[in-house]
Amino acid sequence: MESTNTRREFIKKTALGAAGLTLGLGVSASSYSRIIGANDRLNVAIVGLGRRLGAFPEPIKLESSNARLLYLCDVMQSQRERAARNFAHHLGYQPKQENDYRKVLEDNDVDVIINAMPDHWHAPGAIMGVKAGKHVFVEKPGSHNPRENELLVEARSKYGKLIQLGNQQRSAPESIEIVGRIHAGEIGEPYEAVTFYANARGRVVNQAPAPVPEGLDWDLFQGPAPRREYTHNTWDYYWHWYGWDYGTAEIGNNGIHEMDIARWALNVDYPEKVSVNAAKRHFLDDGWTMYDTMHAAFHFPGNKTIVWDSKSRNGYSTYGSGRGTIIYGTEGSVYVDRDGFKLFDRSGRLQEESISDAGEGGVALGGGGDMSTMHVVNFFNAIRGKEALNSPIEEMVKSIQLCHLANISYRLKKDLTVNSRTGKSTDPDAIKLWSREYEPGWEPVV
Repeated sequence: MESTNTRREFIKKTALGAAGLTLGLGVSASSYSRIIGANDRLNVAIVGLGRRLGAFPEPIKLESSNARLLYLCDVMQSQRERAARNFAHHLGYQPKQENDYRKVLEDNDVDVIINAMPDHWHAPGAIMGVKAGKHVFVEKPGSHNPRENELLVEARSKYGKLIQLGNQQRSAPESIEIVGRIHAGEIGEPYEAVTFYANARGRVVNQAPAPVPEGLDWDLFQGPAPRREYTHNTWDYYWHWYGWDYGTAEIGNNGIHEMDIARWALNVDYPEKVSVNAAKRHFLDDGWTMYDTMHAAFHFPGNKTIVWDSKSRNGYSTYGSGRGTIIYGTEGSVYVDRDGFKLFDRSGRLQEESISDAGEGGVALGGGGDMSTMHVVNFFNAIRGKEALNSPIEEMVKSIQLCHLANISYRLKKDLTVNSRTGKSTDPDAIKLWSREYEPGWEPVV
């Protein structure tokens, strides 16, 4: 097996901006000076201070980033205070604390929004950000429904600000390398990708009316979602599993990462057909209201397929690890995850292995590691016109759409037919779920 340390270090340096000037989507040389000068400081606000918070101190404090954190914004007081202590330790100064995202947007000194709010806030918050003249890094999945995908692309085009999706594996040197080699014919013609996720999540508290926790602005937490009474522990991660008001289920929570790698490797856009078998299999009497187990198949033009095999509450590692992607080609196969990749010939013999030292999390809650740092640095460099965005929203909505199509298929309990050019389902029942009900006055408007 070939040693790849030298090559990996070179690619990592390239991902961190050591390579020459390349212009990102929508960033021409003529507009470069109108965006933000290469030597100017980027003033950053982080909105949503939950479990992804650990991904952001390192890229902000890097001297090469020339960034300053102006705001830490969250609807929960304890989150703001904890984040302030954390960042003061890392940065040596105290950013401002703010409860209301809208007040952050009013500050003309803010150049960049990092949107790490819950899923129902992703697209509305990103659209509000670019309308206010900010560049936006939005965490995955990036939107709550297919219509929000369309609005994100419209907003990006109309306001000319960059939107990067927080699927950090797009910036992993090993993933960039092996996908490039797949595209160059390393395993022949790639025809199928199996994506997977296995975790042993436990019981979820049954929802019951409860007092709003001290320090929580429940109205702002709900934001674009229709108003309802507070139920125990909804704000603290459990919103993922309490119906469709806030979350996008496991496929939106985690599947977006692996399915994006699969779609990238297979070089496909939208599927023709989506088939789903999903159900709640564990702790049938607990508060988890969605499926916790899903097998989804996406059939693309050219007889290519992506499979999503997800077990949220059964930790058995069917494929040898908790998450990853296997790409099958006519002349070989590739196993790729956050730890690197393994390349096999057609007989199944291991030909090459590249191991990452990025230290990025797998199925554990939280965030942070070199992969996340490189992804945020790529975003900063793209704002300055030095690099192309690794996850521009115009391309990423194709991957996000797979999550929404699978969820709609599950909710309708039937297969979906899809226009492979537009990503829109031809099923009238699916169109009824294409958007969502918004709280009056909170509808996302481009």
